[in-house]
Order: sequence, then structure tokens, then C-alpha cells
Amino acid sequence: MCRLCDAGFRQNHFGSRRSFLKGAAATGIVAAGGLKLFAPRPAAAQVGPPPGTGTSGTRYVIRGGSVMSMDPKVGDFSQGDVLVQGNKIQAVGSNLSAGTATVIDASGRIVMPGFIDTHHHQFETALRSWLADGVLIVDGSGSPSGSRTYFENILQKFAPVYRPQDVYINELFGGLSQLDDGVTTVHDVSQIHHSPQHSDAAIQALIDTGRRAAFGYFESAGGVPGNQYPQDAKRIIKQWFGNNKNLSSNGLVHMIMGGEVYLGDASTVASWTLGRQLGLQIAAHILSPFGITPIFDRLAGKFQPGDVFKTIPTSPGSNIPIGSDNLFIHMTGQSDAGWKAVHDQGAQVSIAFPIEMNMRHGIPPIIKMQQLGMEPSLSVDVECTMTADFFTQMRVAMNMQRMVANQMILEQNANGTKIETATDAFYPPNQWPTPDPKILQLLTTRDALRFGTMNGAKALGLDGTVGSLTPGKEADIIILDATSLNVAPLNHVPGAVVSLMDRTNVESVIVAGKVRKWKGQLLDVNLDNLRSQLVASRDFIFNAAGIPQSLFDPH
Repeated sequence: MCRLCDAGFRQNHFGSRRSFLKGAAATGIVAAGGLKLFAPRPAAAQVGPPPGTGTSGTRYVIRGGSVMSMDPKVGDFSQGDVLVQGNKIQAVGSNLSAGTATVIDASGRIVMPGFIDTHHHQFETALRSWLADGVLIVDGSGSPSGSRTYFENILQKFAPVYRPQDVYINELFGGLSQLDDGVTTVHDVSQIHHSPQHSDAAIQALIDTGRRAAFGYFESAGGVPGNQYPQDAKRIIKQWFGNNKNLSSNGLVHMIMGGEVYLGDASTVASWTLGRQLGLQIAAHILSPFGITPIFDRLAGKFQPGDVFKTIPTSPGSNIPIGSDNLFIHMTGQSDAGWKAVHDQGAQVSIAFPIEMNMRHGIPPIIKMQQLGMEPSLSVDVECTMTADFFTQMRVAMNMQRMVANQMILEQNANGTKIETATDAFYPPNQWPTPDPKILQLLTTRDALRFGTMNGAKALGLDGTVGSLTPGKEADIIILDATSLNVAPLNHVPGAVVSLMDRTNVESVIVAGKVRKWKGQLLDVNLDNLRSQLVASRDFIFNAAGIPQSLFDPH
């Protein structure tokens, strides 16, 4: 039962918006419309955002900022302008003639495309930091890190007890948090599809968040009885994305088929086959545990006699199951044959650098990708262990690659194979060698920014729509304060964003031309109300899972 509905505050509950209304009394899910969490609020005179942003005919110009377009053909401008009309970027340049367009003063600011997160388990928002010390799977050591683990606790104990209303508030709050951080697009990977109502709640939350998203339809973690994965994908795409463009009614959300390969061959064949029949991109976690590496080799064409993977429809131009429509997450611990297939077929790879380093997924495969002439997109993965802040993702990506590459340089003339055993490494003339041309170039801040913008767009099939400030693309834009105490004076735009900035520097956020954050504040959101719902959901989840809450419980 829904206490708010019983009290006379009718709520919206899962399904398409029409069917969402039908489930209110049964589930108690608190949708944004019922409490007017997204109701328009009047802007303060002369200090609010331009009225009607994102709507047809509304024009405004972001004037006088340091514009970093992330499009080599457009270029960068130390002092430039971005003209927006409706939901599209109309022009980028210096001293643009904008006629009567409303002016947004961006002096002292950096103007750039919004960040794109290609892998985020948003349903775990209520579990933030609970697994800060844990690893992926119980390792038998009896240590705190090896005992309090992700698979056994998050997926096998917490996830199965989620109700649709828990899915909704976790998705909504997590999405708004990233929107506040300048992440304008997400691929939501939530293995929480225990019923059609759970799936509908997740999609409704993605829509209500008001940012761009790929809805990743993955399995029911814990295999909750009655789940309809993967066959419910047919209903979902018809009900939510049935306009032949794989787009939601607000034009911001599309669908990706989750096709995990460690759930058994039958599940892999069913999900990949259905995904390709529906014309959907297919995503999967690929990493060394769970026996995935030999399975992935089979998908790469190393078939066994009578292999059922031969029955999986292939994507255009491919003669093996792996194709250009695949997005593979992590890719740690994979064979050369697996990597060759990914490279040759043009599949996309998402790396979650901080999580992979912390949770024993294996070393993030950035060096392997560089050796193959490939680049990754970036993803935050799970907030139960690490922050979803995207400045952190870019910094860690750059620092991890430079650590490994710099070590390779330092070791190149040593007698030993590792710096710990190469006793002559720091003695003249070897203590500062000239880098061997065969060793990969160090990543730069510009590289990290490309990973977090254009590469993310490519990974989700959105590179023609977003990822750069290019005239004709949709206006997903962030305005960053470079006058702040942690940044000023501004000396290098890419360096300032990647090396110095954090959430507090994200001043304004625009999605499809609509201002969603203005001068440091999210618009049209009742955060106190949402926070209380999230806390209530957290309390229910812990209680239902039989896991005690303790703020200082030793890990």
C-alpha cells in the first residue's frame, strides 16, 4: 500500500506514464509528478536562466567563455560564444551575432560538452560507500576486503529485495546527483529487473531525471522468481520506445540490451539473439572472474564442436557473434584472440578505472587498447564502492596510464624485469632514460576529456547527437567556474578541468537546450523530499536483506 496515496497525495507508479498511474495503490512508488518535484519554479528577476530553454524558437547565447568544443573541426576559443536555438547548437565561435537572443554571461567560465558515463549501476545509490573496502568476490582469505564483497552481498543479498519504488528513487536520486556533477548522459546498467514493474520504474526514473540516458535492460540479480528477462524486452521497447527510433517520448532515453555471458550459454544466446532481432546495441560485463575469458574466446570465434554460440545472429559485416553493435565493460584479463575480435569488429569498450583498480577486476586495459590503436569510454560503475564524480574518472584514467607507462620507461634499460628487482635502474646512466619510441605516449588531459565526452557518445551510438559542441548537435553543455578558489588563475583549460576541478565547479548544466542546473543549483527539484525517500528506501533494503546498519561497522 502507498501511504501517500492513502493520505490523498496520488502518486505515479511504473509503466508508461499512463500505466504508471494504475499501480499507485499497489506499490507505493513515489513518482516526481505526485509531489511536484519537477514543477516549474519562478526564476528570480534578472538572475535566473532564460525562460523556455529547450523549447522550439527559444534562443540564447552563452557569451564570452573559454569554449572547448571537443570537435577538431570547430576548434577552441579562449573567449568564445555558443548560440543555442531550441534543443540544438546553432553556432560556435567568437563574437557571434545573436540578434535578440538572451545572453548568458560566461566570462571566467569554461564552456564544454557534458560528460558521458557509459556504465553506471544507479539502482545502488542507497548503498553508497557500504562496500568501500570490499572486492568483487569472496576470496577465501578471511580478510575484511575479501569477505565483504560485491557479488555475494550487493547482487545476491541486497538486489533481490528491491521493490519497484526502491528502483525508482535510487535511479532518480543517482541520476540527479550526476546531473549536478555535469554528467549529461548515462548508460544505466541495473540488474534489477525482477518484474515488468521494476523495469518500468527504472525507465520512468530515467525520464523524470531529465537527462539523456541509455536504459540497459539486464538480468534480475539473484534470479528472483517470476522475472521476465530477457523476453520482456519486446514489451519494453513497444511500450516505452515504440516510435521506430528507439527513443522515449521526451526524446532523451533509448534502450540497450544487456547480454551477460556468465549466466549460462542459454541466457547468452537468448539475450544476444533477441537484442539483434530488436535492432538494439548489446552490452556485457567482460572480466577475468566467473570463467568469462574462455566464454569470450568462443564469442570471438574460437568455437567448440557444436557450439550454440554459432546460432547467435551476427551484426552486419561480422561472421562471429562479436560485432560493431557490442559494448563491452571492463575487458580485463582477456586473451589476444578476444581483443583481436573486439578490435577487428569495431566493438566499443568502457573502462571503469577506479573500480577495476579497487575491486580486483584486473589492471584497466588502457595499455592494451593503445597498443591496438583503440580508445575507451569512461564509466563510474558502482557507488557502493567509489564516487560517481566524473572528474575523478578522468583523473584516475590519466594517472593510472601514466603510472604504468612511466614505469615502463624507467625500467627499459635495467637488467631486471621489474623496478623492484632491477637494482641498476636508478644508477647512472639509467636513472632517467630517454623513452623508447616503442613505449606508448603518456595520456594528456585532452585525451582524458575525449574519453569522457566524444568517446562516450560513440560508445552509446550517440556521436551524431552529442559529445561535442558542434553546430547541428543537441545542446548538452556544461559551464564550469574557473574563477573558483581551487582553479584561479586559469592557465590551461584542459588541465584545469581534469587536474583541478570537482563538482563544486559545475555552475550550470544544459540538456537538449534546457537549463537543468543554474548558478550552482539544480532547478525544479525538491531535494529534501527526494533525500527522505532515499533514506526510507535504504532502511527498507537493509532490513529486508537482513543486513544490520552500522555507520562504523568494521569492514
